[in-house]
Amino acid sequence: METNTSTPPTPRPTPAAARAALRALLREEAFVVAPAVHDVFSLRLVEQAGYRSACISGAMLSYALLGVPDIGLLTLTETVEHCRRLVRASAIPITADGDAGFGNARGVHYAVELFEEAGAAGLNLEDQVVPRRWGAGAAKEVVPVAEMVGKIRAARAARRDPDFLIIARTDAFACEPPEQVIARARAYEAAGADLLLPIAPRTASNVERLVGALEIPVTLSIGTGLAPSPSSASLPLRRIRELGVRRVSLTTLLPGAAAQGMADGLDALRRLLEGGMEPPVDAGGEPAARGARGFDALFGAPSQQAFEDALLQ
Repeated sequence: METNTSTPPTPRPTPAAARAALRALLREEAFVVAPAVHDVFSLRLVEQAGYRSACISGAMLSYALLGVPDIGLLTLTETVEHCRRLVRASAIPITADGDAGFGNARGVHYAVELFEEAGAAGLNLEDQVVPRRWGAGAAKEVVPVAEMVGKIRAARAARRDPDFLIIARTDAFACEPPEQVIARARAYEAAGADLLLPIAPRTASNVERLVGALEIPVTLSIGTGLAPSPSSASLPLRRIRELGVRRVSLTTLLPGAAAQGMADGLDALRRLLEGGMEPPVDAGGEPAARGARGFDALFGAPSQQAFEDALLQ
C-alpha cells in the first residue's frame, strides 16, 4: 500500500523552536516589535507583514471574549486555551498575558506549567494587587516586593524549557517614586525575570534609568505604536528606541484597526441600502469587499485544497 507523504500546507515550528527563535531575536536584534494578536485573522496578517514575534494582550482578549474591561474576569483556563489555539496556528513565537499569575506563588507555578504546555513563548506576570483596578491611574496598588519575587521564583521553578520567557510587569510607577520602582526592578531581575515590562513610566528619564539599571531587556507596551501612549511615558516610537528599550508590544493597533474596518464595512452597506441600490457585482472599491476576497490568500486556500485532495485521493 502506498504511503501518502503529503505535508500540511502551513508547517509550524515546535513550541521549543519558537521559544529558541524569540530568545535569538532578543539577542541579535536591537529592537523587537511584537504586535498583539487576538484571533487567527490578526495573527495571519502579522505573519504576512513580516513581523517575527507577536503577543497576546490580556486587555484586548477580555474585550474580544467577554466584552468587558481588563479587570481580571478571564479565567486561567479560558486564557490558556485561547493561547493554545493561536500558538497551534502560528509560525512565529507568541507571548501570553498571565495577569498576576492567577493566585499566589503556587498559582503562578501552575499557570506557567499550563502556558508552557500550551506552547507560549513566554508569559507576562504583573505585580498589581488582586482584584486589580482598571484604568485607576494613581489609585493602582502593587504587592510587596517580596511577594512578587516569590512569584517570579515560582515561575522559574515551573518552566521546563529555559527559553520560556518570564516577563515581569510592574505597575509601580503609578504609586511609588522612581527610585523605589528601580529597586523593585532590580529585585525582579535578581529573582530570575528575563524581561522587565514597566507600565506607564512618567518620563523619558524613568525609562532611561531603568534601562541603565538592569542587565535584562526592558520592554514597553505602546498601544498602537502610531502615536505616543501614556503606557510608555507618551514618548514617540523613535525616542523609545533611542533610550535603549529592546522590545515593544503594540496592544491596540490591530484590534483598533479591525473595529474601524468593520464599522466602515457596515457603513458602506448601510449607504447602499439607504440608496435603494443593489450591491455591485464587483464592489472592489470597498475595503470590506477587498478583505473578503483576500480570505483565500490569507489562509492559504489553494494549498489547503491540494492537501485535502492528496489525503482523500
